[in-house]
Amino acid sequence: MDSATSELQARTPLTDTAETGLKIVIVGGFGVGKTTLVRSVSEIRPLNTEEVMTQAGVGVDETAGLTTKTTTTVAFDFGRISLSDRVVLYLFGAPGQERFWFLWDRLFSGTLGAVVLVDTRRMSESWYAIDRLEHHKTPFVVAVNRFDDDVSAFSLDEIRQALSLPGHIPLISCDARVRSSGKDVLIALVDHLYELAMARELTP
Repeated sequence: MDSATSELQARTPLTDTAETGLKIVIVGGFGVGKTTLVRSVSEIRPLNTEEVMTQAGVGVDETAGLTTKTTTTVAFDFGRISLSDRVVLYLFGAPGQERFWFLWDRLFSGTLGAVVLVDTRRMSESWYAIDRLEHHKTPFVVAVNRFDDDVSAFSLDEIRQALSLPGHIPLISCDARVRSSGKDVLIALVDHLYELAMARELTP
């Protein structure tokens, strides 16, 4: 039995006391690490719709800089993580290719908040995700997935400027492969949503 299987079996099932389910969507460009993030933080075996990339996708899916990527999400990923005995996050990872963007608006329905994953090697692919979330007035945080072969080492301030990201939107670094790092991203989103809710309550 490998360590990944052992970890999945060790994750606890949903408790009987769970009463509040919160829908979170993870969006971003093609190959940015959305499936990896859902897989790393989910306390259940994630549902995914990954398929092997074929010759049919050549010239359709932009794979520049993704030499090791062999599969792609064709619908969405789904996972779950319990924040407490009562509060559960349901995670939906959106497909990144432009030809699947039509699915995004459906996934945003009923969403409490979102995570925009950013790959600094392909930063321009993050703009559409940010634009659609702003259009839907969906609160979000931005997480920079730091890849091992990314030699640019842009600072968060530089990335914020490149994305024209307002100062009130949280921006953090993460490693989508590491469960603790992924949980920090979700905690940042929940904290952001709480602050927004408190601000609304204080508004006359």
